[in-house]
Amino acid sequence: MRLVTVHLPAEYLRGLDELVRLQKYSSRAEVIRMAIRDLLKEELWQDDLLKQLREELG
Repeated sequence: MRLVTVHLPAEYLRGLDELVRLQKYSSRAEVIRMAIRDLLKEELWQDDLLKQLREELG
């Protein structure tokens, strides 16, 4: 994995920490990875051609 630095508002961090505290995720990083994955699925990977390219690229 690659390291990416982002700046987030304090209320976002509080929300991430609450999800971790509730044991829905193991860490802030996991929450962010899942959110990005879901966004990409919804916004980018819906198209069958893009899905096929993604599978071919691994």
